[in-house]
This record gives sequence, C-alpha cells and structure tokens, in this order.
Amino acid sequence: MFMMSLNQSAGIGSEERESLDAITADLLQFIQLKSHRLYMHSLQVANYSVSVAAKLALPKSEIEQIKHAALLHDVGLLFVSNTLLAKIPYLNRSEKAMYKRHAAAGGNMIENIPCCQDIIPYIVYHHERWDGSGFPKHLWGANIPLGARIIAVADYYDTIINPSTEFWAKTKTQAVRELFSASGLLFDPEIVKAFIETLG
Repeated sequence: MFMMSLNQSAGIGSEERESLDAITADLLQFIQLKSHRLYMHSLQVANYSVSVAAKLALPKSEIEQIKHAALLHDVGLLFVSNTLLAKIPYLNRSEKAMYKRHAAAGGNMIENIPCCQDIIPYIVYHHERWDGSGFPKHLWGANIPLGARIIAVADYYDTIINPSTEFWAKTKTQAVRELFSASGLLFDPEIVKAFIETLG
C-alpha cells in the first residue's frame, strides 16, 4: 500500500491539479475538524483505492481522480451528526434515510467547481452495489462508474476493519472473507480480486 502525495503530478493540467489539490486539502481539513476517525478513514480509503487503481493499470490521470474522490467520498457526512455516525451500522429507519443522503450531498457540495466535475460521480455513487441494491440511484454492474466501484470496496473493507467503535471491529481475515462473499453480489468481482491481491 502507498499514499500518493496531494501534490504529486499525474497526467492532468497543472492549474487544474493545483486547484483540485487545494479544494481537496481544504475539505479534508473540515473532515478532520469534524472527526479524526472519519479523517483517517478518508486517508485509508484513498490509500486502498489508489493501490487497486494502480493494480488495474489505470491511466495516471484516472488514478489521480480516484485518489481525490476517495479522499472526499464521505465529505457529505459533514452534514450528519457525530452521534448518528457513532451508531453505524445500527441505525433506525429515519437515521438510515438521513445517512443515505450523504453520498448525493457530497456531490452537491462541489457541483459548481469546474475542476471537480470528473470526481463527482465517484463520490455520489460509491454506495451503489453490483446487484443494484445500493443508493442513491440503484445503479448496477458496469453502470456504476469504475472509480465508484473501486472506492466502494475500499470503503467497505476499512469500515469493517476500523469501525466507529472497536466492539464491531473484525480481523483482516474476517474482512477478506466478507469481501469474497460479497464479490459478484455487492461488489465488482474484478475489483475485489485486485483489492485482495494488493493486501498481500
């Protein structure tokens, strides 16, 4: 696993990269102020996502976009209370509905920023599932943007390895077993395979 620097060059115009870097860094500061756990989760998901994208030999420009989207995939949770976040996954119906809004809310936050247009679908659709059972649009299979499919696997893995409370934590072996079980149902099988290979 490796973490790419926010300032690392990767195949996109320097002005666009700098503004995307600046926006990502600013929003990450807000995430860190809200919750250190959520901040660390964002970094880990980006780390995993970049590793998988590299394993899949995606173009550098796409890896860069996936990195930024992964860092900001939960930016919509800035609008959700920490009390509710601490209860995940044990939410009642109204809390679940509130939580589910965060994916679209994250996209809405950056919808008018020109350099962010390419990463919005990755943020909005990172909770879509391979079988169409996800949210917010119930997309399925290859209809889900590739970056969102990668972030979905990374997000799921880190959430069960480092949940909101240690009581719910699972071992790496248990988490990998769950990913295998969800492969082809919740997640793109190719991405699950690549993800597990990057874990070593």
